Amino acid sequence: MSKTTASDPAPSAAEDQDLDAAGSQLSTAPKEEAPHLPALGVIGWARWFWRQLTSMRVALLLLLLLSLGAIPGSLIPQTGQDETKVADFREAHPTLSDVYDKLGMFHVYSSVWFSAIYILLFVSLIGCIVPRTWQFVGQLRGRPPGAPKRLTRLPAHTTWRTTAEPEQVREAALALLKKRRFRAHLAGDAVAAEKGYLREVGNLVFHIALIVMLVAFAWGQLYKSEGNKLIVEGQGFSNTLTQYDDFKSGSLFTSDDLVPFSFNLKKFTGSYERTGPNKGTPRVYKADLTYSSGAYGEDRNATVEVNHPLEIGDSKVYLVSHGYAPVITVRDGKGKVVFDDAVPLLPLDANVTSSGVVKVLDGYRNPQGKKEQLGFNAFFVPTFGGSASGTMLSQFPALDYPVLALSAYHGDLGADSGIPQSVYQMDKKNMKEFKDSKGKLFKKLLRPGETMKLPNGAGSVTVGEDVKEWAGFQVVQQPGSGWALAGALAAIGGLAASLFIQRRRVWVRAVRGADGVTVVEMAGLGRSESAKVPEELGDLAGALYERAPGAPGPADSPDPDLDQEPGSETPVPAEGAEKQ
Repeated sequence: MSKTTASDPAPSAAEDQDLDAAGSQLSTAPKEEAPHLPALGVIGWARWFWRQLTSMRVALLLLLLLSLGAIPGSLIPQTGQDETKVADFREAHPTLSDVYDKLGMFHVYSSVWFSAIYILLFVSLIGCIVPRTWQFVGQLRGRPPGAPKRLTRLPAHTTWRTTAEPEQVREAALALLKKRRFRAHLAGDAVAAEKGYLREVGNLVFHIALIVMLVAFAWGQLYKSEGNKLIVEGQGFSNTLTQYDDFKSGSLFTSDDLVPFSFNLKKFTGSYERTGPNKGTPRVYKADLTYSSGAYGEDRNATVEVNHPLEIGDSKVYLVSHGYAPVITVRDGKGKVVFDDAVPLLPLDANVTSSGVVKVLDGYRNPQGKKEQLGFNAFFVPTFGGSASGTMLSQFPALDYPVLALSAYHGDLGADSGIPQSVYQMDKKNMKEFKDSKGKLFKKLLRPGETMKLPNGAGSVTVGEDVKEWAGFQVVQQPGSGWALAGALAAIGGLAASLFIQRRRVWVRAVRGADGVTVVEMAGLGRSESAKVPEELGDLAGALYERAPGAPGPADSPDPDLDQEPGSETPVPAEGAEKQ
């Protein structure tokens, strides 16, 4: 098998155009052309702006700006996520907060500048994809271009002489290329074939997937809802706005969008590592529920664990927190029960040292018969270290040795003022301390089942023998998350295809030479210089050579090149040999 390796004469302009045609449309990237703008006119400038907006470089720039714009949304507290942190930031940095307010840094994802980048990126991607899609569809409906006049000018080529007829060689080449999944056809005295269309498919899929992700994220932000609810064992929840402890939603969300369901917390189970370096680390956190979907749905049992939510329609119920709720019973001086309920206390550390308040708002009368309100500061440790430890901190998160510390107050809690109050804090402005025999604040440590008697016959407080547990749930409803995941996976697949699949063309020409022997020429061309094109061409040449073996030389001696593997001497592609 022989190769043309000598320097070719200087190509003519016609041959340059011939090579340009051979390498045309190997990509659907739009051509960069200088816009022909009129001297003045709105239409001319509008066309120029549209060309710039829909160019790939602008789309990449907008994508970079969108990524950079999301950074302050991750570092600066956001009003849509935690208003308490935003308030603390304002108090700690008043001057900087004024600047952030003007720049919209406390609500980055709904700010004007972030929305502008988002919308421009959306428009830019659509403007890039639509013409590329139509161009690619046109390429699929068409055929690979015919072979250039001089195949030896291509970066990867090979040639040999054979006794087979030109028609037989072309038919064999056509069958071989189709078997190798090339799109091939006869074009004059040559076979033209092309492969690697999945590269452009992957490219288009990647950009379409980006649009799907943008739409899904926007849809999810506009119609999302997120609420939290603390539920004590034995209590329940119905998915209505009034049932949530706190709730936030997207700008287009309405209460009618809430999925109708309800559930009851039957039991919370938590177990912890007892020994080793991970002592106190949770091993099992699960909540056993009974739930029903709709107004008349049947009750079903379910278990919610960390990272394993309960899915009901478009809503997901996550288990996010846990704590203890001692059962407190308060009686007045005559023994009448004025309060009897489980009081959830908020954890302060990993060992569930907890604090809160007990508020008795109605039904209590002091020994003089006057209506009053009672308040108790509560501090609870599930595993008390004993007085010798010198601190009221839990030693372990499980209920090994629970102790409740109470300090008592009486007076007016301010609950009737109309100002909202936290159930975990007590306003002591109009409250008086109960005093012990030494004139100090009356307080006591209680074990489950024990009772604390208030001074001067003011009543008593009893801690129930069974300490209940509570679980914090987060109910999330975010439409479009499935589409966002599908778009992300499609984007990864499309990007992989566009990076690892190469679009290439192969031509096989078989013509009768001046001495009557058939001359076979093969050449390949890819979008970029790659070892894959010469390797594949050598493999194809070897397969075709078996069907059209080489002919003996003029002196009836074997061609010395026939002892070599076909295509093994394919030269390395020359610099600038390929024209895009």
